[in-house]
Amino acid sequence: METSPLVLLHAFPVDSRMWDGVRERLDPITPDQRAGGEPDLAGAARRVLAELDGRGIGRVVLGGCSMGGYVAMALLRIAPERVAGLVLVDTKAVADVEEARDKRLAVAREVDEHGVGAVVGSVSGLLAPGSPLVDEVRAVVLGQRAEDVAWAQRAMAARPDSTALLREADVPKLVVVGEHDAVTPPERARALAGEIGATCVELAGVGHLSPWEAPGAFADAVLDWRRATGV
Repeated sequence: METSPLVLLHAFPVDSRMWDGVRERLDPITPDQRAGGEPDLAGAARRVLAELDGRGIGRVVLGGCSMGGYVAMALLRIAPERVAGLVLVDTKAVADVEEARDKRLAVAREVDEHGVGAVVGSVSGLLAPGSPLVDEVRAVVLGQRAEDVAWAQRAMAARPDSTALLREADVPKLVVVGEHDAVTPPERARALAGEIGATCVELAGVGHLSPWEAPGAFADAVLDWRRATGV
């Protein structure tokens, strides 16, 4: 049975290199998220759609890690007919509370003034304790453009709650979370999966960037789910 192409959207504040470990097995399309226009994740979603249109691709299985999950939700909101299945990785459906929005906007201002070095200190919190990937991830973060990082923070701060959107989406859904994810922990992932009717898989020994830390286990989870659901 023919299945839809897989699109995977990266986390903040990195880029599509986070998916390098799963490329051979999953063959994903992995757009990079860049600043463009007003800071609104719908704009990022439209740029993903434009890339798919340019490739002549219609429906896809759409996945995203952290911020990538937010962009996936934005795409689902504006073009649900393009989504055959959802893979939500170390992410959440709710909007930021006021304190979290204020923190994002403060970080964006700091990046505007001082560059991406302002967010490098957060890298260790995105990984499992003692992860050997800290230096690698830090180098990728330092390679980002300041305008992209600041734009992304402002866009995430403005995102709406997507819980009802996900609940009503009549497509197979997979929620994946790292055992040591301190940003969107496993109990939150299990609650989200229960609320939206998704399969939930916890990856052992990894943090918020679980596909980067455990690409083999992540690929297994996605392939098993695709076989089970036929998407």
